[in-house]
Amino acid sequence: MSLARAETRRLFRRRFTSVILIGVLLILAATVVGSFLSTQKVGPAQVASAKAEAERNYQEAVKMAAEEQQRCLEANPTNAAACQPWTPSQSDFDYTWYMPETFDLRAEYPDMIALLAVVLAAAGFLIGASFVGSEWNSGGMMNLLLWRPRRLQVLGTKLAVLLGWFTGLTLLLGALWTGAFTLIAQLRGTTEKMTPGVWQSFGLTGLRGIALVVVAAALGFALASLGRHTGMAMGALVGLGALQIGVYIMAQLGGAKYPEAWLGPAWIYGWIFKELELPNYNSCNYSSDGNCEPETFTLTWQTAGIGMAIITVLVVGASMWAMRRRDIT
Repeated sequence: MSLARAETRRLFRRRFTSVILIGVLLILAATVVGSFLSTQKVGPAQVASAKAEAERNYQEAVKMAAEEQQRCLEANPTNAAACQPWTPSQSDFDYTWYMPETFDLRAEYPDMIALLAVVLAAAGFLIGASFVGSEWNSGGMMNLLLWRPRRLQVLGTKLAVLLGWFTGLTLLLGALWTGAFTLIAQLRGTTEKMTPGVWQSFGLTGLRGIALVVVAAALGFALASLGRHTGMAMGALVGLGALQIGVYIMAQLGGAKYPEAWLGPAWIYGWIFKELELPNYNSCNYSSDGNCEPETFTLTWQTAGIGMAIITVLVVGASMWAMRRRDIT
């Protein structure tokens, strides 16, 4: 039996892998069902109802404003100038605010792609860490190296099997995810303005989502291999979160222009959605009408991608170096 086939069987026969994947499927299924049940198709009847609701609220506001002005005049009979209540305007009651929730595929599906990518990335990190961490902790890695003494080949094959299967799983679930939300949009929403360019944009966003899943799985695997225990990856994740919070607070206290740029979620957002604009309100410039126009820094997907690639190469490289140089026993 080839090493890759053996590692595939080992990966999917682990109870932890099954539990995590079942949990992922339940989360995704609940999201699809919830989106279907919480939205509805909008037609002329819904538009007419929303316009009637907007008009009714407008008339009530006009009545309340008149009553408030009357009470003010009674309280101040000699100072009518003090009684100038807010006068409602028809434009203040846009009927679209009263429309029922509907699913707009073009506007809302990018968020669904991000959700899928984040859920699978979390699963990839956990399964990757457990996959190799349990081997070290149980002594299985040492037994495996007795009949397959090539250390880097063994660890590299394990990593390749993990990343290959997670790439395939992400592609499969991504196709099902797209089909499900396209159906929801057709039955409970709208597919208007869905041009080939929009589908291409969805595809590129999906590719960045796959890359995020692969990076997360590789980092979980590499960290657990470095520490020779699943807990190493979990501890590193918790420690990184605490470190980021501390750095963010220190950056704020130190007067850094864009403290949010030190937070990992900002980089993930910039990677998935192509860019993230971070404002610096401390150096706010005021325009002639008094509105704040702060300086901004745009975190692009290219910058986020380079940062993710550097971290992944360093961590995975360190795990390979440790595999080759450190004592196995």
